[in-house]
Amino acid sequence: MSATPVHPHQRQEDDCSRVLTHLNDYIDHQLSPELCEELEAHLAQCDNCRVVFDTLNKTLYLVHQLRETPSELPETVAYRLFAVMNLQQFYPKKKR
Repeated sequence: MSATPVHPHQRQEDDCSRVLTHLNDYIDHQLSPELCEELEAHLAQCDNCRVVFDTLNKTLYLVHQLRETPSELPETVAYRLFAVMNLQQFYPKKKR
């Protein structure tokens, strides 16, 4: 019985899947130092995973910024947004 060879492309996909499952924990500083080093080494060589990481990191940064300085959408923008998303039941209440 011979083992099925692992192609480099499949190995890369497996590495990427593993990295992507740990990104949130990495950003939250919840990983062991060894796993952090492994993840950082992968990010240094994998453009696709680095794009995902950068996007996630920037999104979380923006969310935290909005929490600190919440802003309201102009009423007309909110109406258009909810209409496009087919969420009319969530239209903002009219201010008097």
